[in-house]
Amino acid sequence: MLGALFRRLFLTRLLQLHDAGRLAFFGSIAGLTERRTFLRHLSPVRKKRWVVYAEPPFAGPEAVLAYLSRYTHRVAISNSRLPSFDEEGVTFRYKGYRRNGADRQQVMTLAVDELIRRFLFHVLPRAFHRIRHYGVLAGATRKHNLERARQLLAVEPPAADDTPDEASDARPPCPCCGGRMVVIEILERRYQARGPPVFALSAGKPAS
Repeated sequence: MLGALFRRLFLTRLLQLHDAGRLAFFGSIAGLTERRTFLRHLSPVRKKRWVVYAEPPFAGPEAVLAYLSRYTHRVAISNSRLPSFDEEGVTFRYKGYRRNGADRQQVMTLAVDELIRRFLFHVLPRAFHRIRHYGVLAGATRKHNLERARQLLAVEPPAADDTPDEASDARPPCPCCGGRMVVIEILERRYQARGPPVFALSAGKPAS
């Protein structure tokens, strides 16, 4: 019922926009400017079954964005689900969906290497994206698509941001973790870097 209602409202208002001259067609679909051709183009769509599931959010659109952001910008497990850890392993809470009632909340302890192995299952392979765009923003040609859309709609491109860029971090990256290294001290050339004393393994005294 909702699908038929949405289909009727969508196509009716789309036709109203066409009659008002607010729809523009270019290239191979330029013939849709004629009303009879446009109606013939919409005829198969009217026979399709539209599946629609929509309901108003209880707390407004801001609550919907907050709900989606928790899924698109979160880690696989939060710190609140890690009650304890020690040398033997890491204890975490999980939800057993095959159980009902209070037994659904379960606790498990895994060795560190096993926990890391399972955690890495949630890391996407290279070239995969957690959030995908559709339409003109999809794919590597989105820059060309946006430029073409602005040309067809006669819309000026957005003004360039004249704010100066932040100074780039000149600190070298760490070869181990990739983070920026913190400079503690700079030794001039006339000084020789001093290493720690070498202790003898047997006597526990500095080697001569």
